[in-house]
Amino acid sequence: MKTSMKFGVICFAVFVLTFAGCSNNKTSETKPATPPAEMKEGEVVYVCPMHPEVQSSKPGKCPKCGMHLVKKHKEAKVQ
Repeated sequence: MKTSMKFGVICFAVFVLTFAGCSNNKTSETKPATPPAEMKEGEVVYVCPMHPEVQSSKPGKCPKCGMHLVKKHKEAKVQ
């Protein structure tokens, strides 16, 4: 009986520590850049490949997933 109690406590501790380590800390200094509609032609913005809504005017990491932001240029309008 004591062995099953120890096993249960260990399983619970592993479960709690697993989810505590997966918490979403928003401590990144990545701030949203000017929205793409307001960007000037040729201006550079850094975007998360997985979360396109995350944008920055300088390189950094995505606050949601931690991936490196990639450079994106505003495309010229064809008339």
